Amino acid sequence: MRFVRVGAVIAAILVATSLGAVGCSSSEGGADIIKVNGGEPQNPLFPANINDNYASRVIDRLFAGLRYYDADGNPHDEMAQSIDTSDRQHYRITLKPDWKFTDGTPVTAKSYVDAWNYGALSTNAQVENFVFAPIAGYAQVSANPPTAQTMSGLKVVDDRTFTVDLTHPSIDFALALGYSSFYPLPEAAFKDPKGFGEHPIGNGPYKFEQWQHNVAIDVKPNPDYHGGRPAKNDGLRFVMYQSFDTAYADLQAGNLDALDTIPDTALTSYRKDLGDRAITKPTAQDDLIGIQNNVPHFAGAEGVLRRKALSMAINREQICDNIFHGTRIPARDFTAATLPGFDPNVPGSEALKYNPEEAKRLWAQANSLSPWSGRFEVAFNSDGGSQAWIDAAVNSIKNTLGIDAVSAPYPTFSNFRAAVTGRTVGKAFRHGWQGDYPSMLEFLTANYYSSSGTNNVGYDNPEYDHLIDAAQSAPTPAESYRVIAQAQALLFRDMVDIPVLDYVAAAGRSTAVTKASLTWSGLFDFENMQK
Repeated sequence: MRFVRVGAVIAAILVATSLGAVGCSSSEGGADIIKVNGGEPQNPLFPANINDNYASRVIDRLFAGLRYYDADGNPHDEMAQSIDTSDRQHYRITLKPDWKFTDGTPVTAKSYVDAWNYGALSTNAQVENFVFAPIAGYAQVSANPPTAQTMSGLKVVDDRTFTVDLTHPSIDFALALGYSSFYPLPEAAFKDPKGFGEHPIGNGPYKFEQWQHNVAIDVKPNPDYHGGRPAKNDGLRFVMYQSFDTAYADLQAGNLDALDTIPDTALTSYRKDLGDRAITKPTAQDDLIGIQNNVPHFAGAEGVLRRKALSMAINREQICDNIFHGTRIPARDFTAATLPGFDPNVPGSEALKYNPEEAKRLWAQANSLSPWSGRFEVAFNSDGGSQAWIDAAVNSIKNTLGIDAVSAPYPTFSNFRAAVTGRTVGKAFRHGWQGDYPSMLEFLTANYYSSSGTNNVGYDNPEYDHLIDAAQSAPTPAESYRVIAQAQALLFRDMVDIPVLDYVAAAGRSTAVTKASLTWSGLFDFENMQK
């Protein structure tokens, strides 16, 4: 899931005063606190209600789930002692003993069942509600209004055991159990959800210390954590920046210990600047241009033609070469090239190739249905490092189609995302996805399944939903990939979105840091960072 921003004037002031003044109390606990870039999360820190990576990078430090993913995306049992199933539909899950939350209360099977039921219940309005859709009884709990308060597919057996019944077999369910929406919650979370979101109580390798809004979030090691990813540093400070350029300057000056996104302006020099401290890795992240169907000229058959024309009018190769210098590659599907089962030749993927003549033909065909009027705009958050490629894409569209096209910056991530999720943005917009677990189905479900709370473009097609369900129910990965290709072919037929770029992450560490590596998703391997 996930993408970025921070406070404007206040952030500039904070950068000017440097990072030593931010959250000073936490630095007194040890010399090995790692200062990393972050941003102001869109929502409070409640596991099932986050959908940006500024929140997830914190949440994943504070909570331990049934499983976790290592730097290469391999799953490992964390709190789970066993996850047993004979048919991939009915599961019996047993927890390891003696785990507790940072408020001292025990983590039990009920902690999981209550958290999942809370996340699924429609009246709680959790953005990750759709994650629980495979569980029996979800339809009743997620209805508006709900006809049940708890999912029938969840049963507590004893303090360390619970069972899960799905509506159909799932090839991904066990893999997904390290995802943040499946984290357990203490009783305190349900008594005061608002307060909990500001001061979360977890059971992970770190414990929450403080959140200075638009400034920084501080976490420190949890001495009671006994899972497979203990903190090897004295804590983390997620520092919120107005721009990646400022963050990069602080990295070079030694005021920031690690930066996961090198700004466009430094992509030709960062390897020389940082030497062996430069980090590059292909990751499961993508960038897209979405258009909701309430935007004039983008509904129905006209909208399909115009989205295909816009896609073919974008010179992705030129953007990758001239702006990103090898740190992006042209998108070839609706997922990410690093994921298992990726196919660069899905039927319909020719729409992602630069083809000016076909773009003009399709645009003219759309004009025969309804003549184009107005200006084409692409919205983005100006602090997220996207302006250069958005400007390039817009210019490519303008020059190819001969229309008035401009980029439309929003000053903050939070108000940009509010416009997108509230469906009031009224124009095209940049969005992206960063993998939460290594599966194409996660990308395709989160972004395009009709009931998904993160379906930014509002795609609603029962035929597509059925194919995703069938891919989940497939008996083998190979069969699942075959059905996924059919589902993606449907996305190309309807051209529901415009995939533009896949990531080859460019990051760096300061001279004070001896170990900092990127994970499969493009975030740092935070627990293993060391000075």
